[in-house]
Amino acid sequence: MKTLFIAFEGPDGSGLSTQAELLEKWFKSKNTKVLLTKEPTNSIIGGVIRSILKNELKTDMKTLALLFSADRAHHLNREIEPALKNGYVVICDRYILSTLAFNVENENLEWLKQLNSKFRAPDLTFIMDVPGEICVERIKNSRFGIEFFEEKEKLELIRKNYKDLKDYFPNTFIINGYKREPEEIHKEIVEIVKGVK
Repeated sequence: MKTLFIAFEGPDGSGLSTQAELLEKWFKSKNTKVLLTKEPTNSIIGGVIRSILKNELKTDMKTLALLFSADRAHHLNREIEPALKNGYVVICDRYILSTLAFNVENENLEWLKQLNSKFRAPDLTFIMDVPGEICVERIKNSRFGIEFFEEKEKLELIRKNYKDLKDYFPNTFIINGYKREPEEIHKEIVEIVKGVK
């Protein structure tokens, strides 16, 4: 298996972390070196981002976008690029499309694209497609507390934004993430991965 950089995207509660973990296990079962990582990272910048998302720290959307981009630059430099150079498959739980799709104020899209234009493009992107209402139900059932973007209307707009961004990177696949068992979804993703040349 050649080195691949795979991004999982989707609204909160869409199952993208579950699918990223299942794919990591699949690669390990094939004795492939694999790194599962995520954004925001566990760096100091990532910690600031999480504080904002939990409404513990107040700022505006432009500042949040700049923080995400700074976190991504650090992430690529310290973790993703070295892993790819060393022959690992890298699976990233959220990447550039999250910054673009979560632009719920529908402003600054071209600015956001420019801000992220120098970053490495994924070889494969999976967008988990789940209605906002179902995402909210899943979030409420899985943990305590709702974050900044985790409202039905916002999540539905984010879902639409992801669909509009389907052609932003080559090899982007929209995956139906609801009314299906996680294992069934995983099998579909594996078949797509196997087909990458």
